[in-house]
Amino acid sequence: MITITEKAASKVKEIAAAEALEGQGLRLRVVGGGCAGFSYDLYFEDAIGEMDEEYESNGVKLYVDPLSHQYLEETEIDYVEGVHGSGFKFNNPNVKGTCGCGSSFSA
Repeated sequence: MITITEKAASKVKEIAAAEALEGQGLRLRVVGGGCAGFSYDLYFEDAIGEMDEEYESNGVKLYVDPLSHQYLEETEIDYVEGVHGSGFKFNNPNVKGTCGCGSSFSA
């Protein structure tokens, strides 16, 4: 199961409304790159793929492709605001290590 916190879901809905993307799902992907090997990718998408897993959490549809799913299982997505900026944070129990900048991971 992949989930999104209430705070993150609220931010997703806010962005969707501002960009006229209501009704679209949030695509979650793991892509190669970054100093630790993998990084996360988030964007809105209007249709689920044939092989995708679909979740719904706090009113947000989440679409995950099979390759990314193996790295994202049991992940919780949160939205954090701090001194150094704000953004979505992936609380991923599958991560074995991260880089110094915190934007990529190894599994």
